Amino acid sequence: MNEAISVAIVGRPNVGKSRLFNRLVGRRISIVHDRPGVTRDVVVADSPEGYVLMDTGGIGMQPAMTPLAIQQATEEQAEFAIRAASLLLFVVDGREGLLPLDQTLAEKFRKMGKQPVLVVNKMDEPEKGYAFSEFSRLGFESMAGVSAEHGHGIGDLIESIASKLPPAPSLSGGIENQRTKIAFIGRPNVGKSSLCNRLLDMERLIVSDVPGTTRETVELDLDYKTEGACEPWRFRLFDTAGLKRKNRIDSSLDYFSAVRTKHAIDEVDVVFLVLDAREGVTKQDKILAGHALDSGRALSILVNKWDLALESFRKDPLPGYEDEKDFRKSYLSSIRKELFFLPDSPISFVSAQTGFAMEDFLQVARDLDARMNKSISTSALNKLIGEMWEHRPPAKVGGKRFKVFYAVQVENRPFRVKLFCNREEKLNDQYKRYLEKGIQKRFGLSGCPLKFSLAGKEARYTEEKE
Repeated sequence: MNEAISVAIVGRPNVGKSRLFNRLVGRRISIVHDRPGVTRDVVVADSPEGYVLMDTGGIGMQPAMTPLAIQQATEEQAEFAIRAASLLLFVVDGREGLLPLDQTLAEKFRKMGKQPVLVVNKMDEPEKGYAFSEFSRLGFESMAGVSAEHGHGIGDLIESIASKLPPAPSLSGGIENQRTKIAFIGRPNVGKSSLCNRLLDMERLIVSDVPGTTRETVELDLDYKTEGACEPWRFRLFDTAGLKRKNRIDSSLDYFSAVRTKHAIDEVDVVFLVLDAREGVTKQDKILAGHALDSGRALSILVNKWDLALESFRKDPLPGYEDEKDFRKSYLSSIRKELFFLPDSPISFVSAQTGFAMEDFLQVARDLDARMNKSISTSALNKLIGEMWEHRPPAKVGGKRFKVFYAVQVENRPFRVKLFCNREEKLNDQYKRYLEKGIQKRFGLSGCPLKFSLAGKEARYTEEKE
């Protein structure tokens, strides 16, 4: 994202900022809900016109509606966006009319030297006028009446924005397309936002002990400079909402947060499943790992809060462990055992609090991204499958064994191998996992999911003739 030219959408709670954000970027990114205070972190996306659009949390939330610490952090994030923005879109509610909080915010923006475009939203029936003229008392030169829900007035607003911004500079060398996209997924409160903040070296995301603090999927660009490298490592980080167990999804907000997280998984190159070192692998962690595996994205495990786990071990060493190295080795083995269905995914022990091993897992992300581009030699693939069949032939089903006559890689991102075989229905999950593990090990694809497409042997000859 090019953050040199940015537009921030600001205003009090529940005036329709997130709906306007979605309308301007042309897709549903921010969660829209009738409950005030849904947006907390600053949500960022590229607009079709070439500038960066920022959706901010509502300023002036009543303390009874959200924990005070989170509201303060939300307003700090909004303040960050206001100061960074090239232009503000100050959104007000045309149905409710001018409120004292609108006047307070207008005065705040003036003191900061900002001249926003005043956007009177919810003008669903423009001919009625609502309170449009009333807002002229705020004294801003540029005003636009819109309905973010129905799209009325959006074209005029886009033209108004363009007239107040310099042309967006072109991005040389396609840098934005070179970024490795990383998603951090996990249960609530495992430290996903803290990891992003540590990498960015700033409190860019709200971090709180309140589970479920992050509700949106937030995209952040990171240019990470390493010693001796000519160019920085370029990433786009996706900080996602913590996914709860189904029986704990108690609102539509939880549901929409879960949907956004699953969409983020589908968009990225590499997924990091974040675990809490003090809790180990839970049932929900296994479900999340399954989501990532099904997406076909490269997958790695981050054991966060490792410093706290070691501190606990030092204070009260567990019997049977000689030292910290032995404890770590056993912990690693237990994760492998619990997540046995994963493609030998790399595991990193890190601490967002201290910064321990942060660069190491960024290197893992780069390695995984590169692996996903690999092409497997057809002859080598068929040789391996033949060797694996000889070493461990599948069990007979109905008097016959499953047999692969020919195999070929047909796709990557995700890896897909087409197997021409005698009886597709005879390939059971156990033998499929055996083939997956063997291919991943032989061709250096640890952390890269593998999918099989099955076809009868006749299909091979049909394809060759075509």
